Amino acid sequence: MHALTVVSGQLEWASRPDPMPQGSQLLVGVRAAGVNPADLLQVRGHYPPPPDVPQDVPGLELAGTVVGVGPLARRFKVGDRVMALVGGGAQAELALVEESAALPAPVEIGWEGAGGFMEAFATAYDALIIQGGLTVGARVLVTGAAGGVGTAAVQLAALAGAAVTASVRRTDFHLRLRELGAQRVMPPVEAAAAGPYDLVLELVGGPMLSSHLDQLATSGRMMVIGVGAGRRLDLDLSLLMSRRAGIVASTLRARPPFEKAALVRTMGERLLPQLASQRLLVPVAATFALTDAPAAYARVGEGGNFGKVVLLSGG
Repeated sequence: MHALTVVSGQLEWASRPDPMPQGSQLLVGVRAAGVNPADLLQVRGHYPPPPDVPQDVPGLELAGTVVGVGPLARRFKVGDRVMALVGGGAQAELALVEESAALPAPVEIGWEGAGGFMEAFATAYDALIIQGGLTVGARVLVTGAAGGVGTAAVQLAALAGAAVTASVRRTDFHLRLRELGAQRVMPPVEAAAAGPYDLVLELVGGPMLSSHLDQLATSGRMMVIGVGAGRRLDLDLSLLMSRRAGIVASTLRARPPFEKAALVRTMGERLLPQLASQRLLVPVAATFALTDAPAAYARVGEGGNFGKVVLLSGG
């Protein structure tokens, strides 16, 4: 097979041995794989993959057809359409997937939608629902709302009955975010002053984070899952104390397999029907061939995308 391979900080389309499924693993012929900011960090040497996945093949999510199964696999068979959350190795012609981290890929959303679903929606669901404790009627701010996780979060929060404010710089994205369920869409400075918020999903970080903290309601919570605009700030602890508020930070990639399996199982129960009925959408900003991955990475690095950038295989 061939795989997108990181060599001295650059991407190469290189030949690799075909992997063989063991235990409960699936061997998937990849048809689509999302490109995430974490992939760019890995290429630069700043986000090492966990030890149980290919160390030099990026990619955290994929969709494709099962072409082989390990002796302990029970849920899927050869020929099934699947989408999966992986710790790495997705951007290749073939990829190994733990069966517990895979879901059926609905035909209604096509390969590109399936390829961009798992990482963004898993991250958003975990942050909003599981860790954020989102409730009906909660006032939610989603920063960086036009990206893959942002568009997923807006939809999930709206579906849960929250009042969603989406923060985004580009005014041409405002209508599209309202169509996904945001009640208010504002530029970052305006959104940062339009609280109070019961829950802030912080996807950007940087200097605006202090303003978002200032808008937390009593007993409010901030979930930090992105720091692209900066990772340090001067924090007024007395503000958190007086509001009885909290900050929780999280990443998904390094979670142990049993936690990922539980998350994927819950997504299958709660989100898969909504995805198949297209009550949940996977906005795709652009698609590129797997062999044209450097252009896809450049597109993600430029920012300003609405939704996901997805790599497609011709297989």
